[in-house]
Amino acid sequence: MIICAGDIEQFSFAQPIGVGLINSAINLTRACIMNPPEFILFVGTAGSYGNKKIFDIVESKVAANIEQAFLTNSSYTPLDNVVASTDAVSRETIVNSSNYITNSSEISKKFLKLNLDLESMEFFSIVSVAKEFNIPVGGIFVVTNYCDENAHKEFLANRVEAMAKLEEYIKSKGIK
Repeated sequence: MIICAGDIEQFSFAQPIGVGLINSAINLTRACIMNPPEFILFVGTAGSYGNKKIFDIVESKVAANIEQAFLTNSSYTPLDNVVASTDAVSRETIVNSSNYITNSSEISKKFLKLNLDLESMEFFSIVSVAKEFNIPVGGIFVVTNYCDENAHKEFLANRVEAMAKLEEYIKSKGIK
């Protein structure tokens, strides 16, 4: 099953499941109950905390949900905040997820210190749902922006070209 967020990030070969942690979790859960897939592949854009460059294409099977308040020691969680596919290997790129987009280069540096490289609003919920159903999962991301003060502006400026590059990459891998 190939999925994407939807809204302004849609691909003809992927089923949209919704933007953000909640909508993607609800809709992916529904899809897994109705027709359980053998593998889930999420495709979409991501912001870089600084190590990955604009238009880099990155694959991952590990997601985190580290909120900015955690970085300032103003919150904690009793929940697992890093999840991985059942077939993940060590040293994977970790993709962080939140319903909020980071727009601070200082916060991005703190995420990098935690070995987080990318930010995608949906990936943590997707990996969590797949893990609950014991379905291997992965993500292929194209970097549209750095997570800094220009994040939204860069995302809008690069989104169309980035999505075309991602689609070409997926075609070249014979995934579609």
